[in-house]
Amino acid sequence: MFAMRSLLPLQLAVVLALCAWLWMKTTAVDPLPDWRQGELVVIVPPPDMETENAFDTELAGLFAQQLQVKLKTVPLAIDQALPALAAHKAHLATGMRSTTDYPLHFSKSYQSLDELVICHGATPDDIDNLARHTLVVAAGSPQETALREVRRDHDRLSWSSRRDTSPVELLEEVADGKLDCTVANEEQLATARNFYPELGSALDLDSPTDLSLAFARDSDPQLFDEAQLFLTHIKQDGTLRHLIDRYYGYNERLDSINAEAFITQTRTLLPHYRHWFEEAADLTGIDWKLLAALSYQESHWDPNATSYTNVRGMMMLTEETADRMNVEDRLDPHGSILAGARYLQLLKEQLPLRINDEDRLWMALAAYNQGMGHLEDARILASESGLNPDIWADVKRMMPLLSRPSFYKKTKHGRARGGEAVILVETVRLYSDMLKRLEAQKSLYQLPPVLKRSFVGSLIK
Repeated sequence: MFAMRSLLPLQLAVVLALCAWLWMKTTAVDPLPDWRQGELVVIVPPPDMETENAFDTELAGLFAQQLQVKLKTVPLAIDQALPALAAHKAHLATGMRSTTDYPLHFSKSYQSLDELVICHGATPDDIDNLARHTLVVAAGSPQETALREVRRDHDRLSWSSRRDTSPVELLEEVADGKLDCTVANEEQLATARNFYPELGSALDLDSPTDLSLAFARDSDPQLFDEAQLFLTHIKQDGTLRHLIDRYYGYNERLDSINAEAFITQTRTLLPHYRHWFEEAADLTGIDWKLLAALSYQESHWDPNATSYTNVRGMMMLTEETADRMNVEDRLDPHGSILAGARYLQLLKEQLPLRINDEDRLWMALAAYNQGMGHLEDARILASESGLNPDIWADVKRMMPLLSRPSFYKKTKHGRARGGEAVILVETVRLYSDMLKRLEAQKSLYQLPPVLKRSFVGSLIK
């Protein structure tokens, strides 16, 4: 009996020690590996912020390529990203606005964006008049940081912060009349207007966001220096400009600078390839100007263009598409142009003939970007929502939903970056229209600079 009593405290201690060890084992977070070991962990926007997720993932992929390491992305909601970075859950985070709320430091800016108030119905034309409206923003977002700065001069300004949401979702609520007002940056609003043209005028907060890469304050200084060099390099060689144009190059973003760059390329680069676009048009019946516009959107008429996902060439063909079109060398511009045109024609022919020719072409472009299966999923969603699956204007409202679990889990082909396809279609349409007008006014090439700038302005109105 004495022996039994004397063992009880020891047994209890062992049990308690074992419990403590198990608790630490199950709650401990694996330490972040050194990026030099071959993997870069990057926090990116969540999937529902589709365009930002795609842009930031490619930006991070290019940085990982420079470091010669693999990329691992961690999609997190805005209010979770900075705390996770401060807790060393990743090496860096993309798309951040400088803040003192967490022990972080920030790279040089790679994009500056205006922050805009948008309301259902009429948006106030003065910040002080916002007091009569209910304003909701995503918690921890650059938009909330901008509002804090603006409130220094407008003490009546107030808002509500919502967790586990994004500016994209809040814009949709404003468009649907479920929310009075929100704040989004100019890119987010321009993207949303592709799907919700009823989103009207906006009020500039005069507190722009300079997007940067964010790092924990005690992170590896060499990695930070590499990031600074990377951003400098992609600004200087045009990679950053091409990346921004690819993901955000739709109508509202095509300012006079981008338009003049496009016009310059039509004079310097397009003549080298025009006869092949015309050959592709004769082969497929698709206007050569639309094929050239698609190629410009995909590669900026660079025959050696390659993305981090390994789509390549003038028409940015995947390996699967190249094999299907019997293309041996995706970097051969002639073969790439003909194959891209034939593939677009094939997609168009797969759509029902009851769809009018123009809508079939826009849908084929969307399928060129995301695949016919995902386009069909969006058409089914359109039908289930009481919209017309044979009209592109209705289908494009459904495409962004393919990135959301509540929708794509019910579709046949799963998740897709449907919003990216919408942007491609709308941008190609814009470039195609510009080419038509340029063809009608070839004398532009002989115009003096002052008159040329005036014409550029007329193109983008």
